[in-house]
Amino acid sequence: MLSLAISPCPNDTFIFDAIIHNRINLEGLKFDCQLHDVETLNNMALNGGIDMLKVSFFTYLLLQQNFVLLDSGSAMGFGNGPLLISKKDYTLEDLPGLTVAIPGQYTTAHMLFRIASPGVKKKEFMMFSEIEDAIITGKVDAGVIIHENRFTYEQRGLKKILDLGQYWEQLTGSPIPLGGIIARKGLGYNVINKLNRIMYRSVEYALKHPAEAMPFVREHAQEMDDEVMQKHIHLYVNENTLSLGTGGKVALAKLQKIARDKGLIKA
Repeated sequence: MLSLAISPCPNDTFIFDAIIHNRINLEGLKFDCQLHDVETLNNMALNGGIDMLKVSFFTYLLLQQNFVLLDSGSAMGFGNGPLLISKKDYTLEDLPGLTVAIPGQYTTAHMLFRIASPGVKKKEFMMFSEIEDAIITGKVDAGVIIHENRFTYEQRGLKKILDLGQYWEQLTGSPIPLGGIIARKGLGYNVINKLNRIMYRSVEYALKHPAEAMPFVREHAQEMDDEVMQKHIHLYVNENTLSLGTGGKVALAKLQKIARDKGLIKA
């Protein structure tokens, strides 16, 4: 039995439905699945003990000695990604004097924010779902939002300072590597090869039979309406989810190089 941990976000539950509900050939492997928010997953990976899990690419870059990235299952952003928002009309130049909410220390969102605005010292790390309220109540001045919040912040009277995904694409010419599926190297060559094949089949099955995955998606996104769920899936499940391909690998290599050059990860 392999331990598996993913997030309850629609793109994850969508692509893992076929594995969890045995809709595909699992090559004799069995999975014990648990669901957690992205920063909990990142910390689980940093602490070890889970065989296969979804993590932010920033976390993966810190753990390459112990984990291998699977070719399928990644979330790559095209023209979108984490958003830096506020209640007032702030600019990037204002940020060093403000308190900014971040959805987790080890998220790619935090890494991108550090690249775009390295001078900010006052940060509050919190659950991504708490950031909008923290801005509205004045607990923080601004915040970086991820996941479905990018579809709802304007309805709550909040304003965009910067789309960190667009910033990344303008900086590099590549899509933004947000998160991927990693497996412990200690599982061995044969098991990891099986996991690569199984992950590919699961994503492929979801893309070919999307309606079958939706009950599982809705079960873990109960407060989200169907339109937001579909937008979320369409944004983050694409050809690079089926296979990283050359474009995905180049984007990840650029992320690693910039992170090293900025001193965010060790050389």
